[in-house]
Amino acid sequence: MQTLIQVLASKSGSLRQKIVNDGRLKNCNLSVSREKKKGRTHGWAKIHSEAEEGYGAINMEWYGRSRMLICRVITRNSSRKSANVLIADFIRYLLAYHGGSIQSVNILPR
Repeated sequence: MQTLIQVLASKSGSLRQKIVNDGRLKNCNLSVSREKKKGRTHGWAKIHSEAEEGYGAINMEWYGRSRMLICRVITRNSSRKSANVLIADFIRYLLAYHGGSIQSVNILPR
């Protein structure tokens, strides 16, 4: 199962980089597992859930010109419960710690 999350930021600077460097991810059962090297056109990172129910990963890409963070939520099984837990933890984190710089969040199930 795959779900797309679009996050439009109002402030400049990479929201992806802010998320990757934020130690408060663990407060929402999330951790960074991989990150693309700096100096590329648009960076990416992979976040995993640390919750027992939230299997899967979130692949994030930042597009600086449009100030858009594109996140693909991927779960191995077809269970909506595991995807829902992962998405809920990520959205809770975004709104709690970066809510002031977010204009909109769109969630598109595929």
